Amino acid sequence: MDNLLIDFTAELVGTALLVLLGCGVVANVALVRTKGFNGGTLMVNIGWGLAVFAGVIVSYASGAHLNPAVTLGLVANGATSFGSAATPVDVNVGTVLAYIGAQMIGAIIGAVFVWLAYKQHFDAEPEPANKLGVFSTGPAIRSYGWNLVTEIIGTFVLVFVVIGFGGGRQGDGGLAALGALPVALLVIGIGASLGGPTGYAINPARDLGPRIVHAILPIKGKGGSDWSYSWVPVVGPIIGGLIAGWAAIPLLPILT
Repeated sequence: MDNLLIDFTAELVGTALLVLLGCGVVANVALVRTKGFNGGTLMVNIGWGLAVFAGVIVSYASGAHLNPAVTLGLVANGATSFGSAATPVDVNVGTVLAYIGAQMIGAIIGAVFVWLAYKQHFDAEPEPANKLGVFSTGPAIRSYGWNLVTEIIGTFVLVFVVIGFGGGRQGDGGLAALGALPVALLVIGIGASLGGPTGYAINPARDLGPRIVHAILPIKGKGGSDWSYSWVPVVGPIIGGLIAGWAAIPLLPILT
């Protein structure tokens, strides 16, 4: 239980930092009168990559999953333990739920701090869509089936590469196995190449946690939270992560 508490805390803090910096860069680009206003999608891609870098750095104890799709992908790949060598925990229903719970709580906390940091800019922003876009993803062209496909593909790339580098059967599971800098570059690459259609959630906690925060915070003129779309960035990444975990079992021994 001591190790699980350490891993739970690491996942919570790492995911909170990930969302704080990741949603923070979106706020800097999207909200009026910020220093980074209209900085462009590449600025967002780089910011999210560096957000992952920071999250991984502070959560090595847990293996730095920071993402339910990574956690479930490693389970599908046959992982028997989570965490670092110093804080291993056996994989079972309880530990999986603990990891996902920590990720969700961390994402909620990170999103609240984004709102606090940009409170005056949220108040000054006239467009409800820009306010929601800080917290959660949305499609450029709304087509739930194709949006789902995009999220599946993007998350498959993330989880498959993480497993291929060493997270899962080939070593300790999670983004920490890949290393902070390589995983940051991977996320930048996914955003730059596959982020156009949906904004590349590739992480159910990253999207659902902040969307809940958007729904409950007293944000001036915020509009709706687009719950009709909210299932796509949850279901898509989970499917993509599971497929990556299963596909890595026969493919990676051949490819690596």
